[in-house]
Amino acid sequence: MPTLTQLEYIVAVDLHRHFGAAAQHCYVTQPTLSMQIKKAEEELGISLFDRSRQPIMPTDMGRLIIEQGRVILRERDRLNELVAGFKNELQGSLRLGVIPTLAPYLLPKFVGNLVRNYPKISLEVVELSTEELSEALQTDQVDLGLLVTPFNHPQIYTLPLFYEEIQLYIHERHPLFKEKEVAAEQLKGKSLWLLRQDHCFRNQMINLCKMPQEQQQLPFRFDSGSLEALQRLVDQEGGFTLLPELACRPEQGPRLRPISPKPLREVSLAHVRNFAKTRWIDILKEEILAALPERMQLAQDGQVVDWQ
Repeated sequence: MPTLTQLEYIVAVDLHRHFGAAAQHCYVTQPTLSMQIKKAEEELGISLFDRSRQPIMPTDMGRLIIEQGRVILRERDRLNELVAGFKNELQGSLRLGVIPTLAPYLLPKFVGNLVRNYPKISLEVVELSTEELSEALQTDQVDLGLLVTPFNHPQIYTLPLFYEEIQLYIHERHPLFKEKEVAAEQLKGKSLWLLRQDHCFRNQMINLCKMPQEQQQLPFRFDSGSLEALQRLVDQEGGFTLLPELACRPEQGPRLRPISPKPLREVSLAHVRNFAKTRWIDILKEEILAALPERMQLAQDGQVVDWQ
């Protein structure tokens, strides 16, 4: 059977699809990595990778071995976590993935306290789209993720943390500006500025407004990856957009309107089902919720907007 080190090398090659890049990832020379993988293949009596293809691809049997190898390495990490827990130690690395419509608004609220409360932890945060985050969780490139749910994937478990109200951000010349509260049915107009297609919040926008993009009538088409950019477009060009609660600032109050019935987006902590660093789930949950108003922990008379 392959050793744990050989499994790490095999998984690294599958991740990078290149022996040289995998060797750099594992901090070894390429000949060392190649030799160890070759030994594992000889012991198993199979080829794990099709080396004739570029990029390198796993064979059919190789995919099964790699999938099980990831499980074994996670269980190794789980064993280390149990020992650290017995010694009442919390140290090592934590890799956190966050979607772009959460990262700039949620991270500043809790991440400073997190690193101060747990100074022995090496924290790495990366901003990823929902699709990228799903892949990164499954390939162990990140340990935990913060994303919007419902999110259905057989390999990923999600723990709801809090609920953000979705509000309307509108130009003063728009007919709906005079309304103190806007009914969802009134958002079927043709002036909605949207995020680009790789953002789950875009789908929530479309689902809430029930308006296909091809029916939009705006000065020009702009697929943005930034909520800030959409707000500036509303300011300069008119129309409206939608903002999650954490992205709303007090000075924007005159242009913000509540929507009825109150739409919510559910924010959750995500991990693979056999995640090893289980204590971090409770720690992150505690740190995040401590930084938010208590009312956001409940779906208060609101309706979660699905994005899938």
